Amino acid sequence: MRSSALQQFLRFVFAPNPGRATYGSTSILSLLIACGTLVVLSFIIAVWRRSHANSVTRKLSRTWSSVSFWFGIVGLVLVVSRVEQIQFLAMRFFWVLWVLALLVYVFVQLRLFRARHYEILPRVSAADPREKYLPGKKKK
Repeated sequence: MRSSALQQFLRFVFAPNPGRATYGSTSILSLLIACGTLVVLSFIIAVWRRSHANSVTRKLSRTWSSVSFWFGIVGLVLVVSRVEQIQFLAMRFFWVLWVLALLVYVFVQLRLFRARHYEILPRVSAADPREKYLPGKKKK
């Protein structure tokens, strides 16, 4: 009993041509919008990064724009492949890999950002009026 359920699940995930899908379906439209949003977001991130003043944030966000663009493009290719029934590119397994890769990237970036983000604080020296009357350090 268990092996047949597992076989059905594997057939479901690895089916080379999983069936009819149309551009009018809500799941396909939502995937198209999500992937298109990633592509547009990549350009917004690039503009935001250029205008950001903190150099550490700019350094840590260096890959965000290109990764967002490529995840969006790959997602769009997967959606179009599914609707146009391009065999083997329409497999649901590629969506599983796509989501796992996106989650791993976001997790690693969050960890790096939390570990390496810092802000350089300006040095504030207190002007002591007595300082000019006190003896200085000895010079060797």
